[in-house]
Amino acid sequence: MQEPSPAKGKLSRMGYSIQVGAFSNLGNAIRLTESLERQGLSAYYFRHETGLYKVRFGNYSSREAARAMADRLQKTDIVPKYYIVNPEDYALAKERIYGQEYFRNEIVETAERFIGLPYRWGGSSARTGFDCSGLAMAVYHLNGLNLPRSSWAQYRAGDPVRRRALDKGDLVFFATSGGKRVSHVGVYAGDEIFIHAPGKGKKIRVDSLSNRYYAARYLGARSYLK
Repeated sequence: MQEPSPAKGKLSRMGYSIQVGAFSNLGNAIRLTESLERQGLSAYYFRHETGLYKVRFGNYSSREAARAMADRLQKTDIVPKYYIVNPEDYALAKERIYGQEYFRNEIVETAERFIGLPYRWGGSSARTGFDCSGLAMAVYHLNGLNLPRSSWAQYRAGDPVRRRALDKGDLVFFATSGGKRVSHVGVYAGDEIFIHAPGKGKKIRVDSLSNRYYAARYLGARSYLK
């Protein structure tokens, strides 16, 4: 499958994705996400601005390819009605009209809707929870940028940002496993705070870069929006 065209930084733009469900009950979104994962699809649920839980997956180079996959899943009763998310539906496409500040705010607002979900190492599904890099990836995918999956790949893909120049939507990286290797990432939300999945048994939350633990392990930040 051909990758969508390059976008800001070294990331590519998201192509066509498939969105299913509009649940008031989180459990329904969890079950649908798990069904898609059993099909080998990297699916995740998210809380929409309406408060409903929706499920999204895929990054297809054409609307036809996305529709073919959705139709196949629909025929086997895995998904009900579906919606094809077009490249122009993402906040990234609207940045040309509203400016970069709009896009950065959308990144943060998306991350905020994940606060309260459980953490699990290596997990990015509704039931098992989001790990730190899975959270960052989902937030960026939902806004139109194809961020890589691992925290190390995310670190390598962005442009370095000095601490005093941090802006909303940048990613902040830490060495939480000893040494100086990237092992943790969060979404910077402004005013020295960031949103992240802090560790096993804990929920996605807000923390401060001035927190002694994170300040001692801070490695730097990356931007994909300049």
